[in-house]
Amino acid sequence: MMINNIDHTISSSSSFNNCRLTAGCSGGSDVALARRRRAELRRSKVSVPSQGDESLIKRKRFETCENESTEFPQHSCVIGRRREMEDAVSVELGFVNDNNDNNSRKFDFYGVYDGHGGSRVANGCRERLHKVLAAEMAVGSGRVAGFDWETLMVESFEKMDEEVNELEFVGSVGSTATVVVVGEDVIVVANCGDSRAVLSRGGAAVPLSNDHKPDRPDELERIERSGGTVINWNGQRVMGVLATSRSIGDRHLNPYVIPKPEVTVNKREDGDEFMILASDGLWDVISNDLACHVVRKCIDGRISTCRRRSQQLNDNQYRMTNAATVLTELAMARGSKDNISVIVVNLKRLIRSHVR
Repeated sequence: MMINNIDHTISSSSSFNNCRLTAGCSGGSDVALARRRRAELRRSKVSVPSQGDESLIKRKRFETCENESTEFPQHSCVIGRRREMEDAVSVELGFVNDNNDNNSRKFDFYGVYDGHGGSRVANGCRERLHKVLAAEMAVGSGRVAGFDWETLMVESFEKMDEEVNELEFVGSVGSTATVVVVGEDVIVVANCGDSRAVLSRGGAAVPLSNDHKPDRPDELERIERSGGTVINWNGQRVMGVLATSRSIGDRHLNPYVIPKPEVTVNKREDGDEFMILASDGLWDVISNDLACHVVRKCIDGRISTCRRRSQQLNDNQYRMTNAATVLTELAMARGSKDNISVIVVNLKRLIRSHVR
């Protein structure tokens, strides 16, 4: 699978002003500020950073990634107001083809990883977690009753955690992980941290995961029972350090912060429209309902923000790219201060692509 990167300067987008109006941002001072930011971005724009020059990479403000295959979702990643991009995303279509009694089952993998303390654990999850899960599924393939999804996900996350914890730098580095596996008749979600997956079903937003925040009653009880504490230090944090109660890595916060995901298994229905996976940079400022409402308008062609930059993109592919881009721009306009990563999956499209 090839992924091409397309540069896009967020403040120069024609829809950015619409996003600002939607967020309630207007006025002469805002216009002047936007102009200064555009000038700064133009001065700092570079084409291809030299190898090892991380300072140039940090200047890259916006990145939209596209898969060139004929059936795929789109995702958009924004460094936002952070100094470093610590998010990572993974899209692996057909990462497992399970042959059971002459019936071929195809599964697609989507992951959003929100790193903290650096990007190395998030990047490691992007490169490895789907492979670890595929290996676990291969061991369990051929079962008449199907996969034991909770066991598969929990064991895969634990093995990923063991891998990264063998590295010296992981003591204070970690990453959340929200993973979704989509099959012909099932949607499996494994969530570890405060990234989130939301499904649009029959026009309604359906949460597929539950954020792991330190002040969530059951998480608070678990942390305190293991000997830890939650301290309000610029928000509720485990031991006054970490704003999520579950993650991969973070060896120094074990056993208070754990890598065990919560797993949900949902049967696919005819009313399933699309799915949104995103880091908390989006969900901190945009509700589930609003995100689904915006994506629906993009799919219907009523909101457009990015130009079609490749002749290989069909109309569906462009609209998925557009939906992810609009969400990231809207989150920026609403004041998100974090990295923002969004994947939009058109489930209606995937239903047709899975038919044999």
